[in-house]
Amino acid sequence: MTEKPSEREPKRPATGELPILEPAALSDEAGSPSVAGVLLAAGTSTRFGAANKLLATVEDEPVVRHAARTLIESGVDPVVVVLGHEADQVRAALEGLSVETVVNEAYDTGQASSLRAGIEAIRRRGADPDAALVALGDMPFVSPPTIDALVTAYAAEAGDAIAAAFDGSRGNPVLFDQRFFDVLADVDGDIGGREILLENDASVLVNVDDPGVRRDIDVPEDV
Repeated sequence: MTEKPSEREPKRPATGELPILEPAALSDEAGSPSVAGVLLAAGTSTRFGAANKLLATVEDEPVVRHAARTLIESGVDPVVVVLGHEADQVRAALEGLSVETVVNEAYDTGQASSLRAGIEAIRRRGADPDAALVALGDMPFVSPPTIDALVTAYAAEAGDAIAAAFDGSRGNPVLFDQRFFDVLADVDGDIGGREILLENDASVLVNVDDPGVRRDIDVPEDV
């Protein structure tokens, strides 16, 4: 077996930029890795005002429900949703969907604590998947084929930290090989996996025809 990029020692790319791949250049015959989905839906959404942006409606459904369905309709499994702020209300917005939920009691410390809660929830299932795809609950416009494009890139050994991009600009979600799980469960503050993505020499961007990877909900006008 040839050496995977994940078996190399990570280091910061010399240019400070990540290579960009086109989905058409990737083979879809490289196997089917097990990839779990982690949806971060715990934040306080302070910029949105008094209301919880995850519960705002897009096409008559809550923002967070759209984001969760994107993962469900893709090839990732299981899907774990990390709750925090107004956990009961957000959980109710997900009713009927095939997701597991976990509450991050320390959600007000930053996104990293929610990422840690999601990775730990996956590990409690008994066996680590090959990778985890991390998506954001306030990004309802990402399409399921975008998720599958990242999984295909991972299966083709294109990289072991893989982010979606649109028009060459980095966005979300991001897929992480399981070798990063220990680090993801030990990050602090609001950094999340960004430093892992930017400092790992086997990180890549997959350029997708999906502007949703760059579009999140911050203020009411975004809806």
